[in-house]
Amino acid sequence: MYPRLPRFIPFVLAACALAFASALPLSAQPRPRTSPHETLSTVIDGSRVMVVYGRPYSKDPKTGAMREIWGSLVPYGKVWRMGADEATLLLTQKALMIGGTVVPAGVYSLFMQPEADGTAKLIFNKQVGHWGTQYDGKQDFGRVPLTKEALPASQDQFVMAIEKVPAGGGVLKLSWAQTQYSVPFAVQK
Repeated sequence: MYPRLPRFIPFVLAACALAFASALPLSAQPRPRTSPHETLSTVIDGSRVMVVYGRPYSKDPKTGAMREIWGSLVPYGKVWRMGADEATLLLTQKALMIGGTVVPAGVYSLFMQPEADGTAKLIFNKQVGHWGTQYDGKQDFGRVPLTKEALPASQDQFVMAIEKVPAGGGVLKLSWAQTQYSVPFAVQK
């Protein structure tokens, strides 16, 4: 008899398959990647939470010139793909409560809409496996406010993090240039 696999293994395999499938080009013309990609995976209160995203740099990949990030490369008042290349993916094994919105277990694309007044929204979108600029607002599942903070030092590359909170739950963070946005979340029991 074979040992029983942990319950999260099928989820991780499905998530990896989806992440791989989303990296495939949607047309006959493959799109070149200009940024490295990363997969975050953390178990929070018994639920595996994963994020798959591209990590652009502040420097223009063609010219090497420094780019202004917030309000320019990432325009205010418009939906941003929250990374580079393919749409950023959130995968959760159990339902999450994020900013007052219940996000059921499953896979979602993440987008962000920053505003000039410093506010920003994290957008959950049902469409997955597409290039990040192919945003369809009709597929939005929900929008939640993000908290903005200044970073002590400028960050050259876009970074996301999933951090555990000792009292339970976690925090999703995204940082670039001199700014960090975050939102706490809890795993639904």
